[in-house]
Amino acid sequence: MAEGVVAIVTAGIKPLGEIIIQQAKFLCGVGYKIELAQNELRLIRGFLKDADTRQQDEEQIRNFVMLIRDAAYDLEDVIESFALKVATRRGGGIVKIVLKRFACIFNEGVHRYKIGSEIEDIKNKLSHLRSSLQSSNVVRQTSGSESVASAFMRQRDRRLTYGHEVESHIVGLEENTDKLVKELVREGKRHLVVSIWGMGGSGKTTLAKQVFLQNEVKRHFDCFAWLCISQQWEGKDVLKEILIKLTSPTTEKRKEISEMEKDEIAEEVCCIQREKRCLVVLDDIWTLEAWNSIKAGFPINEETESRILLTSRKKEVASLASGADHLHQPRPLDEKQRWELFEKIALSGRDETDFEEKSKLGTEMLAHCSGLPLAISVLAGLLSRRDKVEEWKAVLRNVDKYIMRGTTVLEREISGQEYGVSCVLALSYDELPSQLKLCFLYLAQFPEDHEIPVKRLTQLWIAEGFITSTTEIHGSLEIMEDVAYDCLTELVERSMVQVVNYGSTGKVKTCRLHDLMRDLCLQKAKEEEMATLEFELPKTIGNLVHLRFLSLRGSAFRALPSSVYKLILLQTLDLRGLYYKMKITNVFLNMEQLRHLYLPEHTVSGRKLSFAKLCNLQTLVNVGIENCNLNDLVRLPNLKKLGIVASRSSQLEKLKEMLVSESITYEHLRSLSLTERPFSTEEDIHIPIDIVLRCPHLYKLRLEGKMSELPEQLRGYPDLTKITLYKTELKGDMIEILEKLPKLRVLYLGYKSFESETMVFSQGGFPHLEFLTLSDLEDLKEWRVEKEAMPRLHRLCISWCTKLRAIPDGLQDVTTLKELTINGMPRRFCGRVEEGGDDFYKIKHVPSLIITNTRSDRDEPEMEEAAGASQVVAGPAGDSHQESTADAPPPPADEKTEEIQASSTSNLPCQ
Repeated sequence: MAEGVVAIVTAGIKPLGEIIIQQAKFLCGVGYKIELAQNELRLIRGFLKDADTRQQDEEQIRNFVMLIRDAAYDLEDVIESFALKVATRRGGGIVKIVLKRFACIFNEGVHRYKIGSEIEDIKNKLSHLRSSLQSSNVVRQTSGSESVASAFMRQRDRRLTYGHEVESHIVGLEENTDKLVKELVREGKRHLVVSIWGMGGSGKTTLAKQVFLQNEVKRHFDCFAWLCISQQWEGKDVLKEILIKLTSPTTEKRKEISEMEKDEIAEEVCCIQREKRCLVVLDDIWTLEAWNSIKAGFPINEETESRILLTSRKKEVASLASGADHLHQPRPLDEKQRWELFEKIALSGRDETDFEEKSKLGTEMLAHCSGLPLAISVLAGLLSRRDKVEEWKAVLRNVDKYIMRGTTVLEREISGQEYGVSCVLALSYDELPSQLKLCFLYLAQFPEDHEIPVKRLTQLWIAEGFITSTTEIHGSLEIMEDVAYDCLTELVERSMVQVVNYGSTGKVKTCRLHDLMRDLCLQKAKEEEMATLEFELPKTIGNLVHLRFLSLRGSAFRALPSSVYKLILLQTLDLRGLYYKMKITNVFLNMEQLRHLYLPEHTVSGRKLSFAKLCNLQTLVNVGIENCNLNDLVRLPNLKKLGIVASRSSQLEKLKEMLVSESITYEHLRSLSLTERPFSTEEDIHIPIDIVLRCPHLYKLRLEGKMSELPEQLRGYPDLTKITLYKTELKGDMIEILEKLPKLRVLYLGYKSFESETMVFSQGGFPHLEFLTLSDLEDLKEWRVEKEAMPRLHRLCISWCTKLRAIPDGLQDVTTLKELTINGMPRRFCGRVEEGGDDFYKIKHVPSLIITNTRSDRDEPEMEEAAGASQVVAGPAGDSHQESTADAPPPPADEKTEEIQASSTSNLPCQ
């Protein structure tokens, strides 16, 4: 972890140091001292790569790591503070950038001397720490009696697995075992790799072992080899072991094998698999390098009946080896299976005294295992050694620690080992690169079971400095947000973070931590003293000059403190508070680092907001045309998301004219929203379609306002995946343009979006549509769906379309439909889809039907017996069709958070 901190500090102070070095030849060696301090950090990183892996076990190393980390943070704060003084001064109440004229800031060289002295002190401290590390040789050998090698061998022995071992407590694997066995013994001459992947403790090895020991497998294959690869591997040794196990050689032949070169061994292993039916199990393979080092020993893509069964914690490794068609992920045990496994280990064959009370305590403790087989086995094994109810209650009081540790403190002292979940999951953490360790530990700040918005998370990572800068790859710049998302994807594929939802573009939208992985995260974060600053919004917030991230979303404030203008290092500023209106002055005039700006729904400002210097801005939401300088708005080169709010049609018309006359195109824009200001004085806002046509690479489009028609050019938008329409008042034939969009996955047709009594989805239309909502279409009476339309539809919501007579016949052919929601519709319409109703045959194949807010058949806003009452419909006995009630899905919106949160690169102690 400290190695990661030093890495981001070194990279983070580089641009600051360059500004000072380039501009300040007369600053009496301050720039030179920064260079020397950077060199010390670079030199010390080499020691930390080894020290980070050993600090958990050795107090001396842990102390060194802590001192180095703190010194690195101190250096960053001092240099950044100096750079801010260099870059800014007060003048007429506005911060002015005076990089070329900053000598006047410093009075008689006092600040210069003080900063230089502080940098010198920290550099000396780092130099002393490095010398101490070298002289004590602490990084190369342990201080205790046990060597690093023996410690490694002890850990390796604990992780080794053997195919012949029969596990006595197996639960919930029958279905997966049968499926894998069928894949492996299936007739066919093509060499096949079948992979099992998942987080540590999820039962990958147990499942592989069950498959390996099946009689059908034993009868089908001629030769067998089980290899546990783990984190430490040598390609030649692995291939040699496979050859020995497949051939059972004589002593003389073994000697001959030991003298062979790697390529010779690989060829021998290949030949055997071509000639015989061989099953090779590669258990716990961690890296692509490990797979690539041995794959020459397998006749991949050749005609052979041999098979490989592979287990890995990394999806990348598993999928590359086997492909998506032969990839399996064990599911958590359900409640019945959890109890069955627990009872087998903790209670089976025991005295039935206190059985009922122990069962109650056991059930309560099982809730902390989250269905993870390893966690249940650890907990049950611990309790099996405790006979008294009082001992079980003691375990319950600290159940999370016992599950992670697997032993009591006394047992650990006696054996010197831990057998719990922690030592298994920690292997995944220890193997992370330093940058990913920082990203993972940051997740500790989110509450348990919290769905973490990925966009917000990546912004916070960037603000903390974990994603240090853009890098040039093959001649093009790699954007920090893309690098941050890659880090998130890497954590997902390493089974350390779970995906909750995917967005309309197929990217991860929200994620979470498995409860036990979160326990590990909290444990490691506490060791590293990582925390995030959270506070009430004071008028003096501008004094927190190191802030990179400030979110006031969901908080109650009516005016933004003017001191915010000092926060010129901000990267993300979210001002979407509780109140509709908010007073804002031009505080972000000089925030050149700002990348994401979320304005309140209605901004009240005395003068127009200027974006002229926000050259790094990628997100601009809720910008009112009347409140901003249009010249600035059309010249933001890196915008990827833009949300414009207008109160009059003339404002949008003026924007259109400027874009067209100056031939300006938003080349990087991926999301565009054009909406009318709530309570606008103009009854019907008209949207000029030319604004949309100036954004050729859109993924998401939201339009709220009258349009004469949809442009034919939309059909040429290859990446458009999500469209939301309100008040567009389009004619029915405009649906033909939407249904031809090649990648449209989400369509929301809201209030007055179409003014037509009939809507037709033609044959083959909407080929990739997955989510469709029809809401408040007041004129719609008939909806027709022709054959082969919407062949991939998953969810459909019909809401408040009160004149619609029936659902279309064509829905019976949409076999992919999983959920149908009917909200605010007349009782007669709802009755038609109930069992026995005229339209039930059209939707009987849909697993989930949700009916809510049923209206009376009269043209009145009268509800059923209770206001807002929902109707529950019962499906036929034995049918898979299930009906339930719930609130109707709301219109698509951005992810919501309710935090007052600020983030900087300062290292704060845990509270």
